[in-house]
Amino acid sequence: MAVDGFELAYDLTGSGPVVVALHGWPGDRTDYRDLVPLLSGCRVLVPDLRGFGSSDKHVVADPAEQYSSAAQSRGVADLITSLGLEPAVVVGYDIGSRIAQELARARPDLVRAMVICPPLPGVGARVFGPGPLREFWYQSFHRLPLSEALVDGKPDAVRAYLRHFWEHWSGPSFTVSEEHLDHLVSVYGPPGAFTASVQWYRAGAGTAARAAAETAPAPEDRLATPTAVLWPEHDPLFPREWSDRIDEFFSQARLRFVDGAGHYAPLEYPSVIAEEVHAFLADEGPASDEGAW
Repeated sequence: MAVDGFELAYDLTGSGPVVVALHGWPGDRTDYRDLVPLLSGCRVLVPDLRGFGSSDKHVVADPAEQYSSAAQSRGVADLITSLGLEPAVVVGYDIGSRIAQELARARPDLVRAMVICPPLPGVGARVFGPGPLREFWYQSFHRLPLSEALVDGKPDAVRAYLRHFWEHWSGPSFTVSEEHLDHLVSVYGPPGAFTASVQWYRAGAGTAARAAAETAPAPEDRLATPTAVLWPEHDPLFPREWSDRIDEFFSQARLRFVDGAGHYAPLEYPSVIAEEVHAFLADEGPASDEGAW
């Protein structure tokens, strides 16, 4: 059954407690290929989000209706319920982190705990400083028709464009493989696919668009889902000092720094994510107190 006219492709493997893993931009469900084998004893659901991978890629007149964090979370919630899955530990990085957080707010009955990486709330006006603006340019670019004209439907341009982000956002010990770029070009390169993937930004869901209106909730309205926040050392989008306000938005969160890593969490530090997931499933809470408040 489609939600808002979108069917989601997914992998569902294993048996046991449920884990749902949500990918980022510019990736798809194959971002979790190294994590899934580490989640032994779990039933793991990894979907392609709306507009990505093998899921439906509709380009719509009003992206806010169908590509916002609320819309993306509706699709994930329906997938979980239609498959008859129990409440899950939800893993997310990049846009998958925002969608996980929205899912926990909108459907707390479906989310047992979260293991998430940046973006997190609390960035605020810092995103408009000269350093961050040099990094977040792409979010404004994606909202321009020019991005379609230059990239969409042009496999060579898609490859060069995505390679920039996979190389620039990753940590010093990670190198994206040509095979993975081949795969990404196969799903981002067809006509309309790149444009569908940037509907998230056109819906106003990116960090730069959200930051200006960001306000901390009242204490009783903080997100209460037990949460492990993993913050890498070398993510150029989200410096570690931006982790200082997490407790203003979450009531049961703990921060863990991940040294040596960059933005691409499930490929750069899958063992850390798996450790935190297994800890929640054992009802032990987050696996490490490093960096916790």
